[in-house]
Amino acid sequence: MNGVRDFRDLEEIEVDGMPADLPGNTYEMLRRGAAIDPSAKALSFFLEVDDHKHPEVWSYQKLFESITQTANMFYQLGIEKNDVVAFVLPNLPETHLTIWGAQAAGIVCAINPLLEPAAIAELLIASQTKVLVTLAPFPGTDLWEKVQSILNKVDTLRHVVLVSVASKVQGAKSVFAKLLESREITRLHGSKGLRGAISAHMEMHDFSKSVKSQQKDRLLSRRVISSDDLSSYFCTGGTTGTPKIAMRRHRNEVANAWSAASFLGDAIGPGKNLFCGLPLFHVNGVMVTGLLPFSRGAHVILGTPLGYRGEGLIPRFWELVEFHRINFFSGVPTLYATLLQIPIGSHDISSLDFGLCGAAPLPIETMRNFQSTTGLKILEGYGLTEGTCISSINPPFGQRRTGSIGLRIPMQKMKIVKLDQQGGYLREAEIGESGVLIISGSNVFAGYKIEQHNAGLWCDLGDGIQWMNTGDLAIVDKDGYFYLTGRKKELIIRGGHNIDPQSIEEPLHQHPAVQLVAAVGRPDIHAGELPVVYVQLKPGSVVTEAELMDFAQKQILERAAIPRAIHVVEQMPLTGIGKIFKPELKLREIRSALAAALESVSLGSHTLDIDNSDSGIRIAVTVDTEDERVLATQILGQFAYPAAVHLVEEIKKGA
Repeated sequence: MNGVRDFRDLEEIEVDGMPADLPGNTYEMLRRGAAIDPSAKALSFFLEVDDHKHPEVWSYQKLFESITQTANMFYQLGIEKNDVVAFVLPNLPETHLTIWGAQAAGIVCAINPLLEPAAIAELLIASQTKVLVTLAPFPGTDLWEKVQSILNKVDTLRHVVLVSVASKVQGAKSVFAKLLESREITRLHGSKGLRGAISAHMEMHDFSKSVKSQQKDRLLSRRVISSDDLSSYFCTGGTTGTPKIAMRRHRNEVANAWSAASFLGDAIGPGKNLFCGLPLFHVNGVMVTGLLPFSRGAHVILGTPLGYRGEGLIPRFWELVEFHRINFFSGVPTLYATLLQIPIGSHDISSLDFGLCGAAPLPIETMRNFQSTTGLKILEGYGLTEGTCISSINPPFGQRRTGSIGLRIPMQKMKIVKLDQQGGYLREAEIGESGVLIISGSNVFAGYKIEQHNAGLWCDLGDGIQWMNTGDLAIVDKDGYFYLTGRKKELIIRGGHNIDPQSIEEPLHQHPAVQLVAAVGRPDIHAGELPVVYVQLKPGSVVTEAELMDFAQKQILERAAIPRAIHVVEQMPLTGIGKIFKPELKLREIRSALAAALESVSLGSHTLDIDNSDSGIRIAVTVDTEDERVLATQILGQFAYPAAVHLVEEIKKGA
């Protein structure tokens, strides 16, 4: 299994299709992965960076037995195949046990622990959660307090299972940690303790104790898990209004793991060490540093509960690479930009094979600098929750084309099509012609839980295949490489975190002076995009931008969605039928951000031109001297837009 070099390799893999004996569910896929070498390391975890040389280690035998025990615990709590187990957890070994154990018993629902209580409650209610797994109280953490405050709002909830942070502390400090936990519980809930903190109709359980008492050699439910059974719910889009919950089947996750493994080949397998720094409430963390390596017998290193956000982790990342001989890690563009600022020094990072980058376009200059500094090959890819995780990647053993999201993975159908204003199919786009990216295959999800969210989702080409409209604009070249040219869905991607503009717009619409609201992303070198809001006031109303910002900070549930700036405008740009024309606002922010970046380096006289066509946004800058051209090229290279820098003399000669 050597992996893909070019489109011909891809086609060779597809000749026989997916194996007839492909596992029918994630539990069976994990069982087969564990059987490759039961004694091999499957998962390592360290609570703090200072402890990374002495991690908690799980062999494949122990991991699979623990997943089985976790599934049996959920079964004994009444979970059947259509019941939901939700988790609000940071990155812990217990998070993986919950994900895969819940899928073996019923359906797992992943919830971002950074959300505010009201948003968490919305998702628990919408998913009809029956069992919730979250953290027990511990000093310095606020997760239990957030969750406890909304438990009584969830009518379907019957069981709360608590993971103890104190239990993750090793050595002599463990006794002190348990004492701190006990004191925190008393501080919060007095003599009644945790039992008094929840409703009488709910039961509370200790995760570790409940799991250890379970059978580990078989599923007590004797469940035969169908490939069509629902396996997971992942929340996408906004956190206000009706939550958008993507429903995935076992065959979606199995197919995506198999396809990605076929594409990456020997890059993922026994003896390979993968670092997990992305959150396990996100599909990338769950699939790329979860089911994919576990199905191939690789070793996953779970670095602190907060992953890349863990205190001291980024400054010591190269030390971690050297000590743990890390071969592969996955991140977002902001991670690579940050790591560029961390000197490698004398650390031996020769073990690194690849870094996977997704969630947002990686600026060309960042990629070039990172690869030249570290020698690491960055594989840009593309995926979405609705496609399980990965749809395309640059080939690990072939040509990696800058700015491309790569080749589609085996059995993932991808096309660029032209649609009419109502989303109806017109024709397939020509090579190099921009259009809407659509996908089809076993990895494509079952749809959204709320039926109204499925409107316009599926695209009928008349070929009998169910195609999903991704909402993204792209082109494909003659060699099968795809390139994104824009995002029709209007999501704002801040450091890899998807923000639905509605999660900003809806709260601001509640202000009595506001008539129209539009949230767009402003390009940012470090975060990729930052949310910015344009507001049109009701006739006769008066309110300052500072007052609106204060209102937004109080009303918006998701911290990442709080806008960086609010602009009050006299007239919102509108389309011919009266809809807000966001592309114009987006263009304003692009121009403003690029102009500010260029002016920050004192270029002198220069012109900035932005062309926005079907082929995407293109930047052109004119300067006076060669030195200014070099400087401008460096600045523009930090943004994810094709750019050209010309000299005034060249323009005159061309004229």
